[in-house]
Amino acid sequence: MKKLRMFSVLTSLILVCAIALNLNGCTLQAQAKDLMKGISPNSVNSLDSLDRYNSAVTDFAVRLFRASAEDGKNVLLSPLSVLCALAMTANGAENETLEEMEAVLGMSKDELNLYVYSYMNSLPDSNEYKLSLANSIWFTEDERFTVSREFLQANADYYGADIYKAPFNDKTCREINKWVKHKTDSMIPEIIDEIPTDAVMYLVNALAFEAQWRKVYEKEQVRDGEFTKEDGTKQTAEFMYCTEGTYLEDEKASGFVKYYKGGKYAFVAMLPDEGVSVSEYVASLDGEKLRAMLSDPGYTTVSTALPKFETEYSVEMNDVLKGMGMPTAFVSDETDFTALGTSARGNIYINRVLHRTYISVGEKGTKAGAATAVEMADEAGMETLEPKEIYLDRPFVYMLIDTENNIPFFIGTMTDIES
Repeated sequence: MKKLRMFSVLTSLILVCAIALNLNGCTLQAQAKDLMKGISPNSVNSLDSLDRYNSAVTDFAVRLFRASAEDGKNVLLSPLSVLCALAMTANGAENETLEEMEAVLGMSKDELNLYVYSYMNSLPDSNEYKLSLANSIWFTEDERFTVSREFLQANADYYGADIYKAPFNDKTCREINKWVKHKTDSMIPEIIDEIPTDAVMYLVNALAFEAQWRKVYEKEQVRDGEFTKEDGTKQTAEFMYCTEGTYLEDEKASGFVKYYKGGKYAFVAMLPDEGVSVSEYVASLDGEKLRAMLSDPGYTTVSTALPKFETEYSVEMNDVLKGMGMPTAFVSDETDFTALGTSARGNIYINRVLHRTYISVGEKGTKAGAATAVEMADEAGMETLEPKEIYLDRPFVYMLIDTENNIPFFIGTMTDIES
């Protein structure tokens, strides 16, 4: 199910990843028992450099985006959110289930743990922009389920996860959503609508992003215009006009980079060439080529027009992930999550992977939010170029990127301003 809205305000990025393995409700202080008193994170040495793994992260982002794209529809994903949720889940996988997950995510379980840990600990602290991540694990107190202490320890060590044991009733559901809302500055009010009776655990990663443009748009730079859909339909939109200095180009599209204050993060837009549809361009995207383009842009004068927009998106990712190469994790009698825990009812498997995102782009900056819930269940150089002009007045692809690592942590298509 997908739902998108557009309007003109700052964009807010929040990222939430969740896994469920048997829940029924909770109220944080009232019912959930904080188990961190018994599980202290061990000391972990951060990677000296993330360069070795950034290519794999970008490649996963592009593959996930390609597999999720739909003709003529707005799509908005947070690959980093999905990566975090599945990486935490991988700590409970064994044998073929783990091998498939590692192949899809592009790194081994140990590499994923170290990468996420190092990335989280490398996030800068600034008054000009904010990117924060938080993790928690919630598992049922039902005696049928026995959680693996090694699994909890790994997620405490590498993800700094808060760990709660709860009755998995309606109150637990409200508690989890309350935690998510708090950690995402209210941008994602909830991640789950109910706790199925066969759910045993939720692993939740929440990410919040907010930043102002390095060059904000002044009132006189905002004017009404027309956005033309691929079917020729005209839509009224407010466009923000500006001159940028970083130009991007590949075989099928051209684009620009607009930086946020501090230069650590940036908004990237790619406009497919005339005659090339957004779906064709998305299908042509390649992780290695994207990373190379982001790492070596051109520098020239670029006249740009960016429509103000706000959009929301929701999707169940089971089929996407199966198609990418990890079907076993979803098959109750074939999967192997024994490293996560055991249930008297039978095998533990992934029941659903739910993904929700939100972004708002306006004159001052961007806010965005995303949530990924993995629900576990049991049976029962500066070369001067010619001046360019890129007006995003027809469907385009956009990203929020970490400019130091050149990884997209948000990626989407804008095909319909009024959706």
